[in-house]
Amino acid sequence: MNFFEWLTTRRKTLATMNAAELRSQEMLLENDRNRMQAKVRQLATEKQKLVEQGAKEKTPEVRRTYAQQYDLLHTEQMMNARQLNMRSKELLTVSRLRMLRETSAGARGAVGAPVRIRDGDLAVIARLIENDQISSEIYQQRLDEILAMGQEADTASAGLSPASQELMKIWGDMDAGLIKDTQEAFDEAEKRVRERGAAEA
Repeated sequence: MNFFEWLTTRRKTLATMNAAELRSQEMLLENDRNRMQAKVRQLATEKQKLVEQGAKEKTPEVRRTYAQQYDLLHTEQMMNARQLNMRSKELLTVSRLRMLRETSAGARGAVGAPVRIRDGDLAVIARLIENDQISSEIYQQRLDEILAMGQEADTASAGLSPASQELMKIWGDMDAGLIKDTQEAFDEAEKRVRERGAAEA
């Protein structure tokens, strides 16, 4: 199960965990990230030794084996580096959610409301985490923007009817690319309004 599936389908998702539970997950991810960092450093050291050995070696056949071994180590290092980038972004996500929960609890003087994350936001977060081209620094900026927009959306929807809130969510899904066109958005809005009406009847 990848991080996005775990984020959304586990019995208790990150968005519903309290600060202590989020901190526990944060520590697990931090330990995993630290192991990956150590592995990347180890592979870099081994590559450097191979370069030094190859420079001293004059036999072409032996140098060829060093070059092949270097290539294998480099491939492994790049694979670990990609995983490290993803793990760093996952850790950042959990850390930000924990801080939001602690801030909410401090403001309320209680446990605080669950951190709200829309499905569209989750889809965007998952794509950013899995994109190797997005560094942890850039991801941090985007994540903060997404979480800030989520908080603003919660505030903005406070005075809206349930049907209006559903439409706001649909527009958010369109922004995230989950809904492709306005006809699909309209159909989905109508469907949700009918389902809500049937449930309340």
